[in-house]
Amino acid sequence: MKKVMMGNHAVSYGARLSRVQVISAYPITPQTQIVEELSELCARGELEAKFIKVESEHSAMAACIGASAGGARAFTATSSQGLALMHELLHWAAGARLPIVLANVNRAMGPGWSIWSEQTDSLAQRDTGWLQIYCESNQEVLDTTIQAFKIAETLSLPVMVILDAFFLSHTYEPVDIPDQRGIDRFLPPFQPKVKMDIRDPHAFGALVTPEHYYEFRYNIQKAFERATGVIEEVGREFGEHFGRYYGLLEEYEMDDAEIVLVTSSTITSTARAVVRERRARGEKIGLLKVRVFRPFPFAAIRQALSGVRKAAVIDRNISFGHHGIFFSEIKSALYGQPDAPRLFGFIAGLGGRDVTPETIHDIIDITQHESKPQQDIYWIGLKSAGQKATAPKTAAVK
Repeated sequence: MKKVMMGNHAVSYGARLSRVQVISAYPITPQTQIVEELSELCARGELEAKFIKVESEHSAMAACIGASAGGARAFTATSSQGLALMHELLHWAAGARLPIVLANVNRAMGPGWSIWSEQTDSLAQRDTGWLQIYCESNQEVLDTTIQAFKIAETLSLPVMVILDAFFLSHTYEPVDIPDQRGIDRFLPPFQPKVKMDIRDPHAFGALVTPEHYYEFRYNIQKAFERATGVIEEVGREFGEHFGRYYGLLEEYEMDDAEIVLVTSSTITSTARAVVRERRARGEKIGLLKVRVFRPFPFAAIRQALSGVRKAAVIDRNISFGHHGIFFSEIKSALYGQPDAPRLFGFIAGLGGRDVTPETIHDIIDITQHESKPQQDIYWIGLKSAGQKATAPKTAAVK
């Protein structure tokens, strides 16, 4: 069945198709419609789930932790300051190896207060032990939400499904909604090996001495190392069932590319259109979409960029005092590789500012014109103060 729906409702329907059993809800713009729609589905009897209204995002994650430890398939959603308020319990969920799924609608952190899109909120949680998957379209949002439960339950690790505020959350697109019977075959009921059960008692969240704590962290890291293969396998299996295949990365016009744009989320769609235009001019431009940020796909990145002359990484985020976060991670992945490209780091679109085709053209022009990076960070689209990157005057007319 096809339905035109906003990205927020694509998350809701993904959770419904996954037969989530506990939903913990606290509203925050721009994710509120996710839990509102789930509340309506529960009220209409279309989803048999416990819908828990709580007083904060901290409590929302606490409720999911309790539900998941009790053996239920648990889900919540948030954005920005709400995700930041969850920070303590994000560590707890991962350390307890609980397969919770959280949808985060990327929203800029305040102050100044903003409700528009930026990735810094989710990327600030990158060391909490959650897998992170970034979506480009509403179809990918629905499909990834479903896959997230299977990935999480296979690895006993929590998964964050991430979508851009407004560019996806409030934008309507046609979405193919899979048949429930097909989803049930793809995603069987959650059967945890260990759960809170008076008939089979275990200790949860107890004090751990140095004798054992180190090994717990080692085991989480080993699970993350397995995760790249699990994500690819789940993506292939989903494709076999429903015809849409997903992996760690997505390559576009990469076979003979000399310059590659590296993007994530909705900037990818704009960049893809620009790459088509530049290809029509005879320029060897390619595109690499990074879908999975945690675990970071080191091997796949190295293989995809092997032999490329230059790569321009476009970040809708910033780690103050350092660089764009995707740029930093890709740079670390390529360190010491003999055939690595010259890497250019661009910041664009903070606080929801539009990243237009002209923006992408400017990024390509700068990367083509400079033999090596002349700036640590290229700030694209600044209106006034600060270090401002500009395309060369000799650039092709757009």
